[in-house]
Amino acid sequence: MTPALIWLIVGIVLMAAEVMSGDLVLLMLGGGALVGAGAALFTGNPIIDVIVFAVASTALLWLARPALKRRFLHTPELKMGAEALVGTHGVVVSTVDHDHGQVKLGPDVWSARSLTDGQRIEPGTKVTVVQISGATAVVSPEI
Repeated sequence: MTPALIWLIVGIVLMAAEVMSGDLVLLMLGGGALVGAGAALFTGNPIIDVIVFAVASTALLWLARPALKRRFLHTPELKMGAEALVGTHGVVVSTVDHDHGQVKLGPDVWSARSLTDGQRIEPGTKVTVVQISGATAVVSPEI
């Protein structure tokens, strides 16, 4: 077997093994092995092939891997509990002012208060939850 074919097989095996690890390290090493296969085709010198593999793998690990991890492995922050209600829309059930009132958010009725002092929101008005303060939704009318 020629050295280029060996480098090619090693590169493909490393990239296939990446499916099991999911950390993108083996993928970068596989890419380095493919570049090493290219070097083996042109130079035929095993020392140069290993140096090219090491430089390419290091460059991929330091430059490409962080960008790929940010792009593909980023998981969005999940909001849970009352925090997940911020930004949702509801309907006023009983008049909401700065001290008290009720709104329907999805299937639930929440105690609510208006965002600004002196503001009065009548029943049937569509509102947006601006924040959750304890067990009270702070709402603002939709425009």
